[in-house]
Amino acid sequence: MSKIGQKPIAIPDTVTLTLSKTEVKFKGPKGEESVVLHPKVRVSEKDKQLTVSVPHPDDRRQRALWGTFRSLLMNAVTGVTAGFERKLDIVGVGYKAAVAGQNLTLTLGYSHPIVATVPKGLAVKVEKNSITVSGTNKQIVGEFSAFIRSRRPPEPYKGKGIKYSDEVIRRKAGKVVKAVGAG
Repeated sequence: MSKIGQKPIAIPDTVTLTLSKTEVKFKGPKGEESVVLHPKVRVSEKDKQLTVSVPHPDDRRQRALWGTFRSLLMNAVTGVTAGFERKLDIVGVGYKAAVAGQNLTLTLGYSHPIVATVPKGLAVKVEKNSITVSGTNKQIVGEFSAFIRSRRPPEPYKGKGIKYSDEVIRRKAGKVVKAVGAG
């Protein structure tokens, strides 16, 4: 039995869902999401609750699918009701970011600015030295945030670069200069 897969998913009143054999679509105040189902996974709705099941719960692969798809469905419900958000901080002199339409421009000390197209369904805000990526799909929010961070990861000596706001950078001591004339 899958511990995660067994738990039912409560559907809020603000969310409407369309259930078919191959796909589950959610529509809520923040937007729309859909989850394409694996052929072995079955989803049923009863009393505003979704339950996920598989034909053979004792099979390891089906048990893994069971928990995975329950998590994907829960993330879709959370995305259309509350949404997902990831904050990044820019640390460094001269490092900056700007949003113009669907383009995010990063100036990170290279000879050229980095222009990234914001994926459909995401909203990016820049305030001083902080970038906020928000959207309804947890995976896309995380992937785009990781892409932004990868353009200039934080370095361990001065901490310069782009880091997640809740990330802790382990700092290293720099070179210790010997005093002149010391024997």
